[in-house]
Amino acid sequence: MLWIKAFHIISVITWFASLFYLPRLFVYHSMSQDKLSIDRFKVMEYKLYTGIMMPSFILATVLGLYLSIDGWAYYSIQFWLYVKLLLVMLLIVYHFFCGYLVDVFKADKNTRSHIFYRWFNEFPVLILVGVVVLVVVKPF
Repeated sequence: MLWIKAFHIISVITWFASLFYLPRLFVYHSMSQDKLSIDRFKVMEYKLYTGIMMPSFILATVLGLYLSIDGWAYYSIQFWLYVKLLLVMLLIVYHFFCGYLVDVFKADKNTRSHIFYRWFNEFPVLILVGVVVLVVVKPF
């Protein structure tokens, strides 16, 4: 079980690193003017999303579900876990919206400014803080 937990934590860290970096790429991509930079950002965004972010998300989700199901007798009465799962669901929506944005940039159809993406980039930080506090402190 400790191996499962360790790999869950590793995959969550990798997933969050991607969730922090991809929107930062969107910031720079939305500010780019030259074709060379735009094409480079398209490649970087696609590779990050498909090669790192998606596998990390899948592994974190599968291992997290395994851990939850395995310990369900304990977890089912823990309200903090339900709040954490709600936050994780919001993060999953954010994840797939990032995938949608990769496609928007790939098609050269972005209409949002770098300011939008700077704010958009902050959302996973809020989720991370909430999840870590819930898991470590277990406030309720």
